[in-house]
Amino acid sequence: MTAIVVLFLAGILLLAIEVFVPGMVVGIIGSLSIIAGVVTAFILYGAGGGTIALLSGGLLLGLTLYIEFVVHTTLGGTSQPAVAELAAVLNQQGETVTPLSPSGYVSLQGRQYEAFSQSGYLAKGVTVHVTGLDNFRLIVTQTNPPTSS
Repeated sequence: MTAIVVLFLAGILLLAIEVFVPGMVVGIIGSLSIIAGVVTAFILYGAGGGTIALLSGGLLLGLTLYIEFVVHTTLGGTSQPAVAELAAVLNQQGETVTPLSPSGYVSLQGRQYEAFSQSGYLAKGVTVHVTGLDNFRLIVTQTNPPTSS
């Protein structure tokens, strides 16, 4: 009985992790753990105990699949901010939020963007000019570089 409970609990835990971790490996291992629990129940307790375990395992698998594919897909969030549109940010001025050495973050039009400085290192609070877009980050240069004497 202990082996069946341990296999079911391990399967439930792995299936719960599968909901939050991308990929299918953890879910497959969890499913196999529940199947091993069902097989063990049939071996140890015959058709009656095995049928109860089979129905319980099927219910757990169905509930997990429902959570994974129905509930999970209806949540419309993203983990990354939207990428800037080149036409909207080109030739605009912003300010560095973090030092750019040469990458960091700038504030532009009330939003923060990842940026790359073509001027090399720029301290926090420096005014920058957007000259382009490279994949997911803005390409910026310092607006008024310091003059050397």
